[in-house]
Amino acid sequence: MEPAKEEESSVQDEAVDKSNFKNCNHIAFYRRQKLLHPGKSLYQALLDSVTLCNDSVKLQIINEKNKVPLLVEIYAIEGNIFRLKINEVSPLKSRYEVPDVLIKEPTTQRLSIAQKEGDILVLTCAGDDRKLHITANPFQIELESKGETILSVNTNGLLYFEHLQPPPQNSKTTAQKKEDTSTDSSQENQEDLGLWQEKFGRFLDIKANGPSSIGLDFSLHGCQHVYGIPEHAETLLLKNTSDDDAYRLFNLDVYGHKIHDKMGIYGSVPFLLAHKPNRTSGIFWMNSSETLVEINTKAVMEHVLSKSPPDITKQRVVPQTDVRWMSESGIIDVFLLLGPTPFDIFKQYAQLTGTQALPPLFSLGYHQCRWNYEDEQDVKAVDTGFNEHDIPYDVIWLDIEHTEGKRYFTWDKKKFQHPKRMQKLLKRKKRKLVVIIDPHIKVDPVYTLYSQAKKKGYFVKDRKGQDFEGICWPGSSSYLDFTNPEVREWYADQFAFKSYKGSTDILFVWNDMNEPSVFKGAELTMQRDAVHHGNWEHREVHNLYGFYQQMATAEGLIRRSRGQTRPFVLTRSFFAGSQKYGAVWTGDNVAKWSYLKISIPMLLTISIAGISFCGADVGGFIGDPEPELLVRWYQAGAYQPFFRGHANIKSKRREPWLFGDENTRIIREAIRERYTLLPYLYSLFYRAHTTGEPVMRPLWVEFPKEQETFGVEDEYMLGNALLVHPVIEQEATTVNVLLPGSDEVWYDFRRFRRLDYPGTLKIPVTLESIPVFERGGSVVPLKTTVGRSTEWMTDISYELRVALDSKDFAIGELYLDDGHSFQYLHKKQFLHRKFTFHKNVFSSSCADEIGQYRTKCVVERVLILGVQKQPTSVTASLQGKRDGKDKEVVFTYDPKTSTLTLEKLLLNVGADWEIHIK
Repeated sequence: MEPAKEEESSVQDEAVDKSNFKNCNHIAFYRRQKLLHPGKSLYQALLDSVTLCNDSVKLQIINEKNKVPLLVEIYAIEGNIFRLKINEVSPLKSRYEVPDVLIKEPTTQRLSIAQKEGDILVLTCAGDDRKLHITANPFQIELESKGETILSVNTNGLLYFEHLQPPPQNSKTTAQKKEDTSTDSSQENQEDLGLWQEKFGRFLDIKANGPSSIGLDFSLHGCQHVYGIPEHAETLLLKNTSDDDAYRLFNLDVYGHKIHDKMGIYGSVPFLLAHKPNRTSGIFWMNSSETLVEINTKAVMEHVLSKSPPDITKQRVVPQTDVRWMSESGIIDVFLLLGPTPFDIFKQYAQLTGTQALPPLFSLGYHQCRWNYEDEQDVKAVDTGFNEHDIPYDVIWLDIEHTEGKRYFTWDKKKFQHPKRMQKLLKRKKRKLVVIIDPHIKVDPVYTLYSQAKKKGYFVKDRKGQDFEGICWPGSSSYLDFTNPEVREWYADQFAFKSYKGSTDILFVWNDMNEPSVFKGAELTMQRDAVHHGNWEHREVHNLYGFYQQMATAEGLIRRSRGQTRPFVLTRSFFAGSQKYGAVWTGDNVAKWSYLKISIPMLLTISIAGISFCGADVGGFIGDPEPELLVRWYQAGAYQPFFRGHANIKSKRREPWLFGDENTRIIREAIRERYTLLPYLYSLFYRAHTTGEPVMRPLWVEFPKEQETFGVEDEYMLGNALLVHPVIEQEATTVNVLLPGSDEVWYDFRRFRRLDYPGTLKIPVTLESIPVFERGGSVVPLKTTVGRSTEWMTDISYELRVALDSKDFAIGELYLDDGHSFQYLHKKQFLHRKFTFHKNVFSSSCADEIGQYRTKCVVERVLILGVQKQPTSVTASLQGKRDGKDKEVVFTYDPKTSTLTLEKLLLNVGADWEIHIK
């Protein structure tokens, strides 16, 4: 029987309760690892076991207590990366190694032995200033570049590795267990350590393979600022952790999650960045089991050899951050990224896990969602409402109620009788539809999807070999095993138009509840002893589950278009590499000011961990935002990568026109601003797609030497040109804005006022808008006007906003293609233009000769900010034009703002041209 809505909601309300979730002390492998205290490592390297291979150096280390040998493999990877793998030399059975996250096996460089004497082994990379110092006893590794120690491994002796063991004879049942008096590990102690089974509340986790936890510590020298490891509702700058308060990476459905809490929520990216003024480095811990990260920044004494004779050693105090990683299972497989710049780090991480998929242009527009739009009439009314109120939008979304009894890939026969006709009407208005498709499948023998999957054995199993069953929205459900490539193939085929009845080519997909969420399960997720393809326990693959569903969904959407059209898939659960498949959002937030405020550091953290296409539900998913909060959230969301308004089933309706004329006008303005900004945003996404640069970035990324930016999280850069400071306090009349860089020039993005005195400024604000500044030296491409959706705007002309720096120079770019297909990739159908202002000449040239794309679109207007005096004449000339005549340009000059406006230019955006200012 299908549960009533009240039952569903009660399950949901239960999820808010923190007692449903573990804290660190509930986690057995954490308690076991914490018995190992910092000090001399139990491991020593056997230097006579060192072998040089083509791609790596291998050696064995041994634990002096249990004498179990481990194999250490060290790889130097092209592009300033090292990889360290540690596994058992001969495990009882294979240990899990994360597949599918790396885009390819990394290209290695040859390592050679520079020194091997006594206790020391030094490895170097050909034609390179990097060195690896390996100490044998205790086993430690130091990474050095240009004579500076950047990072060391196992400095605190916290290398931890539980080798696989046969089950103890007495682990049959509790009744059969006998006290083993010959060892100190009494039954009670064994239970406390959770070696073979672990209790949490009424749940018992049976560990078929016993304890298999791993851990390792790293010291980042000279660093006191570390970032990354999303997803947490926490500050941008990672905090020092206390003993029972580590950052937890374990994907969980936490409805209305707490703020300033290190508990795991929907996604996990085990990638940490460390920054100091002269270097950024990164640690990518590739493990998909539950992972805890402890951080400790401290001051240490460093010995410096004096340069002047006699050689005396001086001491100085420097910061150091120690990071300890602990995972429930798997092997140690860690990538050490040496930068040295923030952009080098992004490139190195993208080289391993892939770049952001280039989104279809419509998905950068505004998305209107709620749980739930009731029926086809409701969809039509909301769609019409946007037109009537002159507010652009691109996508309307349908949540779980659109299906037949929460059976995904179906339509409610009463409410959505004519889904194709509904989509046809949307298509006519050049708009799209997104529907929700969750991973749980209703247990129902007459539901085709369920019966097919059951017959093929495609569901995750419980430890007894039966299909795992848990409660979710449809009631009793089974869960597709997306870790199985065959299941992913089959699932992708379900999106074919002939399989997914009522779907059309404007339908795209939202994967929710894919942590996976299991109501009434341990921590509201799947039992860790459930079994996946290849006989791997769920504990090994937990954080990959949503990653694999999004991968299969994206593949399905590409396949249904025969490889022609870019997919759009939003996922709630994610892992390292999820950027390759689409977008993520921050989950079930609350309509409170504090959630608007925390959304900024949350999105910045997700962005620097490789996933540029991210956003937070505008207005807050849970509750009812007051009008001021809703307005402020729209203004912030308009300048963030993924822009969607969403609300809970219990929330009052909140379409943008329901809050009075004045608020409607301001929200309309915010959304329209977003649409004028699309050329810039799309160009930023092209950069994210080609170079791994985040679209939304912390200030320190653009100003890596400016210490005052290192902890800033209430403002951010959108690309390298715009600084955005959302208003996140109620009834604010002023905000303090940091404009960084002593030699930078900044301009008010709307009023063009030049600000020559960077630093922290008190900026007055009204409800009308939020502070946005353009950085001197940049060119921002905009559309001159907006349409009802992105597709209406294809031929609308461009405005180029040129902001001069202190040397009267500016540079910028525009990327352009058809906005929806893969032709940019396969047929090189794109335009990549470069704009330069230098010595009073503003020019457009080709930034990438490979790209060819015909467009009627023109640059109609150019605004040049920071022009000190009125010119006498302005002329434009097209390069390569036979008559070679210069065309006089209509211009106006505003001495108040030092802004030169060039109008009616009609210069083709794909052509080379120059504008001369005399």
